[in-house]
Amino acid sequence: MTGAYDDRDGYIWMNGTLVPWRDAKVHVLTHAMHYASSVFEGERCYSGKIFKSREHSARLIESARLLDMQLPYSVDEIEAAKYAMLEANGWTDAYVRAVAWRGAGPDMGVSAARNPVCLAVAGWEWGAYYGDAKWQGAKLDIAKWKRPSPETIPTAAKAAGLYMICTMSKHAAEAKGCSDALFMDYRGYVAEATGANVFFVKDGVVHTPKADAFLNGITRQTVIAMLGDMGIEVVERHIMPEELSGFSECWLTGTAAEVTPVGQIGDFHFQVGELTKKVSDSYEALVRR
Repeated sequence: MTGAYDDRDGYIWMNGTLVPWRDAKVHVLTHAMHYASSVFEGERCYSGKIFKSREHSARLIESARLLDMQLPYSVDEIEAAKYAMLEANGWTDAYVRAVAWRGAGPDMGVSAARNPVCLAVAGWEWGAYYGDAKWQGAKLDIAKWKRPSPETIPTAAKAAGLYMICTMSKHAAEAKGCSDALFMDYRGYVAEATGANVFFVKDGVVHTPKADAFLNGITRQTVIAMLGDMGIEVVERHIMPEELSGFSECWLTGTAAEVTPVGQIGDFHFQVGELTKKVSDSYEALVRR
């Protein structure tokens, strides 16, 4: 599938109905467009099965709740919508995007309690998020922006508004020839990339930032559990940026990123080492089980 995302063949599930792709539209006065009242999920379907599908559906509902939106669909109903969309498009391997938002209604201002909460489920066929970096190691810039404090925004929600600085930071990184950017949090600790969590290796021990100011990714949780099953120690802690020089390996995790090695962050370099390769291969086997 090629072309602009608003001009393709296929079907999108929207508010209970499968509609032709080009007809899946919202009004210009949709509340989410003006006030970022939107949450979403990114998922991957492998060989006809969406990995951790119910966990993603449950998180979508919780993200909506954190933004004071009552999603009018249950986990079972969201599951049915996702698989109906895949079947209508004839896909067994695809990226799945579920998005919920406050639509157009009687309110058009900051307050929009009377506006309907809408849901759409789309998808597309998609390869490696970072291209060749999947095997060679991604190069990351260091973002000038910081992940915000949980006291300023619900950082546990996968909310559209939280990604504004991600778009800006990724654009700046790509302009420098990088694949992505690494954020620090509001305290100065290492946080995450623009759409993926980060892991480091030192002396056989895996270190990853404590998820207390950014989204605790489903893939992140999966990889931590997988490492535990391998008998590899994982330390979740606050990591200072100057510690990057002491790590030998690094990788990113996320539904889109899967497990992607990192070769460079700013002036810091890492090996695409044996543990990184083992984790990547093990994750690949897990999602296709």
